[in-house]
Amino acid sequence: MENLLERIQVDPKICHGQPCIKGTRIMVYLVLELLEAGLTSEQIIRDYYPQLTKQDIEASLHYAASLIRDTEYVPFATAAE
Repeated sequence: MENLLERIQVDPKICHGQPCIKGTRIMVYLVLELLEAGLTSEQIIRDYYPQLTKQDIEASLHYAASLIRDTEYVPFATAAE
């Protein structure tokens, strides 16, 4: 799975540092929003971003999951105390 993360690039000089698919200016969140809207990987590639591969879309999901997994969360009630 680590090689999936190699497909994601974070560079302050590209798209204001937003995570992008490497070699493109397609931001990860755009791919995630299309998936959220119910599109399949095939539809995203065919109708929106033909330069992407299915592995690029999988890498976007993997990147988002790794951010959530590796983040420490503090419950609101605890943070307010």
